[in-house]
Amino acid sequence: MARRRLSHEGTLVLDSEGLSKLLADDEQVVALVAEARSRGMEVVISALTIIEAVHSRTSMSRLNWVLSGLRVIVVGDEEARSASKLLMNAGLHGHKYAIDAVVAEAALRQHRPVAVLTSDIDDIAKLCGDRVRLIAV
Repeated sequence: MARRRLSHEGTLVLDSEGLSKLLADDEQVVALVAEARSRGMEVVISALTIIEAVHSRTSMSRLNWVLSGLRVIVVGDEEARSASKLLMNAGLHGHKYAIDAVVAEAALRQHRPVAVLTSDIDDIAKLCGDRVRLIAV
């Protein structure tokens, strides 16, 4: 990943690949998150991102430590309905896009400017349009 400049303030949203790489101490993702924090950006994830990123080899103590430094966004009825609407508007449906839609919905509700660290550039772009900045992971 090439070095990318982040805005001052605003929000950095991580998808499951971003969280997975943060958990794995990926040098580039750790540096990006550190830069975001140094610029006053809040770093957030959707609660569903935890479910998607965790697997049998995940260190639960590492997960808990990483999560303690992030704001985890709860997904309730209102958020689920908004995510469903994003899917419909983008012409997408089904489980393949469900968590991407939740990540996109969460990103669209954050303090601007918003950057999304994602492995699903095409899907998040369809869901958010140009309202967020996408950073490939």
